[in-house]
Amino acid sequence: MLIRPATLEEVPALNALIERSALALSAGFYTPEQTAAVTREVFGVDTQLVRDGTYYAVELDGVLAACGGWSMRDAAYGGDGAKAGNDRLLDPTHDAARIRAFFVDPVFARRGIGRALLRHCVQAAVRAGYQQLELTATLPGVPLYEAAGFVRGAQIDLSLSGVTVPVIRMHRSAAGLD
Repeated sequence: MLIRPATLEEVPALNALIERSALALSAGFYTPEQTAAVTREVFGVDTQLVRDGTYYAVELDGVLAACGGWSMRDAAYGGDGAKAGNDRLLDPTHDAARIRAFFVDPVFARRGIGRALLRHCVQAAVRAGYQQLELTATLPGVPLYEAAGFVRGAQIDLSLSGVTVPVIRMHRSAAGLD
């Protein structure tokens, strides 16, 4: 497994992976209408993270298998067209780093890729001085984050194309992720 910084040139491939992941791995968590709405209106690469060097591509045997990252910026979630928040830099002395936009290609699901990528992101955030982590999880991601010690916070109901899509705010200390 190779975890490396994503590049702007591969944004189209990353967006295609994100769409495949969302459509396949949301089954059982969201209705098809909810999945379609959140995929169309919220998901996608936030190219500011790519420019910051904090969004990663994961390769298995040379094949793009997953993507995700962390952020030192205020936006909590969303691709370029649908950010929740802005690109204001956070202060690691009192703000939490944001874990952002984790997606695994369904072909590679349930192989520990998400956990390895999360560990990589947490280590990078700690090196940057962050002591706390926050994220906004879609329902399919909650089990991964809970297994990594994140605690559920408030549920947020996104109103998208006439459907409500619940997401969960989660947080944890940056210390001690195995």
